[in-house]
Amino acid sequence: MNFNQLFRDRTKNFSIAIIKSLSPLPYSDDLSVIRKQIIRSSTSVAANYRAVSRARSEKEKFAKICIVVEEIDETQFWLELIEELKYLNQEKILDLKNECNELVKVMTSYKFKLSQITI
Repeated sequence: MNFNQLFRDRTKNFSIAIIKSLSPLPYSDDLSVIRKQIIRSSTSVAANYRAVSRARSEKEKFAKICIVVEEIDETQFWLELIEELKYLNQEKILDLKNECNELVKVMTSYKFKLSQITI
């Protein structure tokens, strides 16, 4: 499996894990806002990474990976809030945060590599 396919699958699976983890939680106004935002940002990571692998030029690829990095950072923020508000059990939040941290590292590194090519 190549790098692009591996991370297309990994970012999609991360989005699915976020959705499955938060969907069963009971409704409240505050949780509703957080749930909507983190689902939006995590699915944006997956969708925009998919667009990276379909980019028509290095500049377009760089622009898309910048969005991916921004959205995964936002997802990391929402996970921190969820943890501090204790909406999920510690084991589940740790799993999500660990995968998010790994994705942040990889995507940031990839962005830096592309910046060396396109700028």
